[in-house]
Amino acid sequence: MHHPTHNPWKITDENPVYDNAWINITEYQVLNPSGNPGIYGKVHFKNRAIGVFPLDDEMNTYLVGQYRFTINQYSWEMPEGGGPLDEAPLDAAKRELLEETGLKAKYWTELQRIHLSNSVTDELGIVYLARGLEQFEAEPEETEQLIVNKVPFNQVYRMVCNNEITDSLTVAAVLRIQLLILENRLP
Repeated sequence: MHHPTHNPWKITDENPVYDNAWINITEYQVLNPSGNPGIYGKVHFKNRAIGVFPLDDEMNTYLVGQYRFTINQYSWEMPEGGGPLDEAPLDAAKRELLEETGLKAKYWTELQRIHLSNSVTDELGIVYLARGLEQFEAEPEETEQLIVNKVPFNQVYRMVCNNEITDSLTVAAVLRIQLLILENRLP
């Protein structure tokens, strides 16, 4: 018997299907864990997903609202974006926070690393908590039409619980922060 961490999948062939500046898609011919032939599609991301949860001394955060093309709906979420794989994740987080909100933070804590859809993609998300906030001018990208709202954390937590916020990185960050608050371990 194989150890549970041993890869039981065998790739017999691979076919690149699509490639652009952000992703590539490959279809694999495989032998699955039971030894039977099958196919598996994988979306490879060329960036990391970077999320920043800014939290001020009064326990307010800054939500970013924007229309998300892929889900065809408006979304409220923490500041987030893509960080190139050759860029330090913290540098990408600092850039995203400034771009989307105009905020800079003195204190940074990595909250978590999360695989966003490990059934079809290798996308890794890294979430930071940003404290000691200072306001500057936002620098949004040309593809971003953003609204930034300062919202009390307890209201954001209720929004997550009521499914008003569905962005996975934001949901994970809010739940992690709520746990840290309850355990009196918030940095």
